Amino acid sequence: MIVVEFPEQTTVFAANQPEYRPLPAHRFPDDPQGRIAFCWSLSWRERFTVLWTGVLWQEVLTFRQPLQPQKLTVEKPTMCRDLRAVRGDGHE
Repeated sequence: MIVVEFPEQTTVFAANQPEYRPLPAHRFPDDPQGRIAFCWSLSWRERFTVLWTGVLWQEVLTFRQPLQPQKLTVEKPTMCRDLRAVRGDGHE
């Protein structure tokens, strides 16, 4: 499974951190919950495995900090492509 870029992305986490893979994301502007969306692509083997087992595992690195609420979905959230709507320079 790999993370993929998408037209609505507004930021890239770890863009300048060689120890991590860059993580393209969309920050939902002015969302009180601070929502961020990522897009993942499964290989054919992974697709067949999920189809066969119906199971998807998730590992989260918390660095011993409190776990943040998370959500996995197969439905793309509604996102705005207007980069001016997002505060900051677009890189984390």
